[in-house]
Amino acid sequence: MNRHSDSLLLARIRAWTLFFIAALMVSGLTAVPLRPEMHLLVGIFAQDRPPTALGSWLLAVQSAVDDVGERWPFLALGTDWLAFGHVVIGLGFIGLLRDPVRNDWLITWGIMACLLVLPWAWGFGLARGIPWGWRLIDCSFGVGGLVPMLLIRRDVLELKRRLAHPTEPSP
Repeated sequence: MNRHSDSLLLARIRAWTLFFIAALMVSGLTAVPLRPEMHLLVGIFAQDRPPTALGSWLLAVQSAVDDVGERWPFLALGTDWLAFGHVVIGLGFIGLLRDPVRNDWLITWGIMACLLVLPWAWGFGLARGIPWGWRLIDCSFGVGGLVPMLLIRRDVLELKRRLAHPTEPSP
C-alpha cells in the first residue's frame, strides 16, 4: 500500500460521487421545463400514424401538461419543488466528497433511497395509471443510482481497510 494508490482510490470515490450528485441534480432539474420537454419528446417519438403505444402515451401526457399549464399553472410548483428536492439531496452528498470515511453513512442512506425508488415508482405508478413500461423507466432511476452507490461503498470499504492496516499490501 502507498499514498499514491490511496490517492487514486480517493479520486475514484470522488469521481463516482460527483457523477452521482450531477445525475441526481440533472434528473431533478428536468422536472422544471415540462412543457418544452414534452413537445420535444412528442416530436421525436409520436410521429407515426397511427402512433405507437409510446407515442400515444406521450401525446396524452403532453395534452395533460399543456392543459394544466394553461388552466392551472400553479400546479407546476409541485415539479419545481421536486427539482429543488433533487438539488438539495445532491448537495447533501458533498459530505461524501469532503470525507468519505467519516461520512460513509451517506452511502447507506443513498443505497436505501435508491432501493426505495423501486416500490415507490411501481406502487404510485400503478395507483396513478402509469403504463408498466413507464414504471420500469421510473424504477431504472433507482437501479441507475444504486450502481455508483455500490461502487463508492466498495471503494470506501477498501480505503477504510487500508487506513486501518497501513502496512498490509493490497491484493
